[in-house]
Amino acid sequence: MSVYDFTAKEESGKELSLKEFEGKVLLVVNTASACGFTPQYEGLQELYEKFREQGFEILAFPCNQFGAQEPGTDQEIKSFCERNYGVQFRVFSKIEVNGPEAHPLFQFLKHEAPGLLGTEAIKWNFTKFLVSRSGRVVKRYAPQDRPASISGDIERELNPPV
Repeated sequence: MSVYDFTAKEESGKELSLKEFEGKVLLVVNTASACGFTPQYEGLQELYEKFREQGFEILAFPCNQFGAQEPGTDQEIKSFCERNYGVQFRVFSKIEVNGPEAHPLFQFLKHEAPGLLGTEAIKWNFTKFLVSRSGRVVKRYAPQDRPASISGDIERELNPPV
């Protein structure tokens, strides 16, 4: 299995096959608009601008499971991201990342890259997963890991040694 075997609902309500991103390096992030980590949208946008021409995409998945920090509708969330942080990467429909209703993509990501001490549960908003061009989960990053700090890992995935 790979990330490309999943689908996700866009904020418009349309179901999108992640096969659309096949061959690209991905950063998949659960996000929220009213979180202490929300300013990371700015750093994520900077990563996107820096690497998108090399085949890099960011897939943001708003989630309201942590402190009810993402209460808005899908359209309100997308508008917030664009207006406040100039976000140009994909912001999908709001999902759950933990529990029985967790989106299948996040069930897969958590299983492939467990957190500290092997726990699969996502602890908070802005947990990030780096995915290789082949759809394999490379690494999981904690919410406090700033986007700029993972720039080197993204670059290594985009330009692997020959």
